[in-house]
Amino acid sequence: MSSSSAKDAYARENPSVLAFIGDAVYEVYIRKYVYEHKGGSAETLSNEAVKYVRAEAQAAAYDKLLPELTEAEASVARRAKNHKITSMPGNVDYLTYKKATAFEALVGFLDLCGERERLQYIFEKTIGVVENEDIVIQRRQRHSSEKRGAKR
Repeated sequence: MSSSSAKDAYARENPSVLAFIGDAVYEVYIRKYVYEHKGGSAETLSNEAVKYVRAEAQAAAYDKLLPELTEAEASVARRAKNHKITSMPGNVDYLTYKKATAFEALVGFLDLCGERERLQYIFEKTIGVVENEDIVIQRRQRHSSEKRGAKR
């Protein structure tokens, strides 16, 4: 399969699959980053990594990166953002989660395509967003029937 046809196939992949790959790729990158730049115990490193991998940080990075994406990258991200969500963490705002999923799908797409330099740029830009901006944490408001112990 040629590089172009492989890229086209990856671009058509299920956005949830791309996000699955992207989540792992980004997590490993951030773990290495906090190990190399922050140091400390495993607990300290884990707490530091959460700042970068939480949905709010990924959504903020997505917003900053969107104007810089190529047509193919933007298409993958848009498909992922618009993809139907079948499960979602209870503590994250809906739109934030959709943007974070788009970010992860973009990372998965770039990784599968072998775009290492582009991934490095995306990661560096994301780290800059997390370290230099106040990330607003939007928690999802649960409906009364969703609360633990609530009777329907």
